Parts: sequence; C-alpha cells; structure tokens
Amino acid sequence: MGTFFYMLLAFLVGVLVGWFIWGRVRGDLDSLRGDLDRTRGERDRLRADADRLTGELDVCRGARADLERQLTEAQGAKAGATKAAIPAPSALMSTSAPAKTAPAKTGSAKTAPAKTAPAKTAPKKPAAATAAAAPKASASKTAASKTSATAGKAAPAAKKAATKATAAAADKADSLRRLIGIGPVNERKLHGLGVRTYAQIAAWTAADIKRIEDVLEFDGRIERERWIEQAKLLAAGDEKEFARRFPTAGTASNT
Repeated sequence: MGTFFYMLLAFLVGVLVGWFIWGRVRGDLDSLRGDLDRTRGERDRLRADADRLTGELDVCRGARADLERQLTEAQGAKAGATKAAIPAPSALMSTSAPAKTAPAKTGSAKTAPAKTAPAKTAPKKPAAATAAAAPKASASKTAASKTSATAGKAAPAAKKAATKATAAAADKADSLRRLIGIGPVNERKLHGLGVRTYAQIAAWTAADIKRIEDVLEFDGRIERERWIEQAKLLAAGDEKEFARRFPTAGTASNT
C-alpha cells in the first residue's frame, strides 16, 4: 500500500513538473512566433518604402529630363535669334553696292560722247550726265545709311526679344511642391493637367476641385490640406503670413 502511494505521488509530481516545463517552452515558442511576425511586417513595410522611394526617384529623373530639354530648347532659340541678327550687315553691303557702280556708268557716259560728238556740244552732255548721276549716288548713299541704321537697331531688339522669351519660359511655372500635400508625384500629375502656377490653384472652384480629385483619385484631400488657401498666399507673395499659417511647409513632413 505504501509503495503504491509513493508511485502515485511520484507520477503526480512528474506530471506537474512536465506541465510546468511544457508551459515555459510553449511560452517561449509563442514569443518567438510573435517576433517572427513583427519582423516580417517590418520587412514588408521596408519593401513598400523602397518601392515608393524608387517611384519618386523615377519621377525626379523625369522632371530633370524635362528641365534639361527646356533648357536646351531655350538655348537653341537664343542661338537662332543671334544667327538671325548677324546677317543684317550683308543687306547693307548689297544695298551700298550700286552706289559704287553708279559713277562707273557716269564715266562711260563721259568718254562715249567725247569720241563721237562735235567739239562744241561735247562738254554739255557729260555735265548733264554728271548732274543726273549725282542725285542718284546721294540717294543710294542715303538709303545705305538708313539700311545700316535699321540693321543696327534690329540686332539688339532681336537679342532683347530672345532674352525676354527665355526668361518668360523659365519663370512660367511655380514650385507647386511648396504647398503642403504636394510632393514630386502630385506635382508631376498637376503639370500633366496643365496646372503650373499658384494663381491657377487659387482660382479653383468647387467644380474644379471635384474634377481634379477625380483625376488624382483624392477624397477631400484638397480641402482638408487647404491647397487653395496656401496658393492664394503664395500667389499674393505674402510669405510671412504663409509661414505663420503653415509652419511645416518646405520641411520633411510637407507631404
């Protein structure tokens, strides 16, 4: 009877010890599984961030390519305007050429009558020809001087026009990324819709907001992030009030 009691007691003690050990091991196993799940979640989040950054990098590369193309076109337009202004002196040379050849005809007119006409009437004809040729030569010189003056004025005017066109192309678009809620991707989408200035955003109506949100797949984001209010301040040039109302603009948390 005593042996059976001790065996039963030993069995119960063994069951209790085994249950305690198994509980500890199972708790550690559950903890390891939780850590594994958290690690997998962190890995997925990092992958999503990497994909997002890759997309923004592609957008930045596209924007850089567009800026380089616009710069090349502006330089080409400036070079074309300069080349168009340079050939102006050639017109002056072609205009002044008859003035040099006109006296040669007068000289031939002088020598021809000297050989064929009588001695009394010969001096009168060269004098008349010289008198007729003199106004023609002065007229050709006057026309040549007017042409040179016009060409001299046209060249700086063409250069100024090319410079103004280049400056207008460079200052045409505003930096929409200064608005809170607009990053590289949204800025590129807005450019695709023809929105490039603060004044355009400031003039949006309720219909415009709905149309833009439908295209950009937003849901009340424009009103929630106060795009129009920001654009009105920037379009008016009120930088102080803009900085007071939107202190996070231009920081890492802008978007």
